[in-house]
Amino acid sequence: MEILTDNSRKTDEDNPKGYYEFEKVKGLSKDNLWLKDAKGKAIKIISALLEYIPSIYNYKNFFMRRNIDEIIVSQKQMLIRRGLSTDEVNDEMTKRIFLKHIRQVEDWLNKQQNIDVFYVNYNEVVKDPVKYSEKINQFLGNILNTEHMVSVVDEILYRHRCEPFVYYGN
Repeated sequence: MEILTDNSRKTDEDNPKGYYEFEKVKGLSKDNLWLKDAKGKAIKIISALLEYIPSIYNYKNFFMRRNIDEIIVSQKQMLIRRGLSTDEVNDEMTKRIFLKHIRQVEDWLNKQQNIDVFYVNYNEVVKDPVKYSEKINQFLGNILNTEHMVSVVDEILYRHRCEPFVYYGN
């Protein structure tokens, strides 16, 4: 499946295989007309912007879940590598805010009749990419190359592991 990206973010230590960003996504709250040209393509949209996708289209949404503690550690490491301060960041407050946000987004998604959602557990995908690539392919109507999907999963890039897994969501 073609991925809608503009390659504006270059590879770095945080994502040595690159980013799948599309700059127009950041302005989704002001302009979503470009989505009409994205039919049949994959687009990375952060959860905070999902409410701005127009309801006139049908969507297949993959909602990535990950251990919240791993997300916090990963984000802090990214800030440190960029030379930014993490002193103002309170992990427990960040966790509470993020979990509340995730619950709100999942509640919103469950009410959308034009969005089919497949919840993907990041930690499980890394453990068993074959199983998840097959499930994802089935969700999309068996149109993907699952062998290629499996080949891009790189356990070496799973650097911030926290146990036990803290489940968030429905």
